[in-house]
Amino acid sequence: MLCPSCGAQNRDDASYCLQCGMVLVRVVGPAPGTDIGQDPLVRMLLPVGRSGWAIAAGYAGLFAVLFFPAPIALILGLIGIRDIRRHPERHGMGRAIFGLVMGLIFTAALLVLLIAAIPR
Repeated sequence: MLCPSCGAQNRDDASYCLQCGMVLVRVVGPAPGTDIGQDPLVRMLLPVGRSGWAIAAGYAGLFAVLFFPAPIALILGLIGIRDIRRHPERHGMGRAIFGLVMGLIFTAALLVLLIAAIPR
């Protein structure tokens, strides 16, 4: 471990710098140079490494209960799934599927309401 104050090399388990006495603090997290999108905890909290289409599909699926964005959620879900299949390093399949399912359910409900509203 390098001392941030004087730059001296210390053992990895050292608490104080042997050169200048500075307190050494270990930063917990992914190793330097690694992709933070590969850490499941980080992916759960932040949308790193996710397909933008999958994120949009998830939110549109959430708002699909208002009926109007339901067809949008359906389309975004399909685009998100296709995007993730084309780029396997991206994540977010659950959000894309959620948007697809919610969009499908509420688009069907919207169609039923529209058909029922047609005067006979």
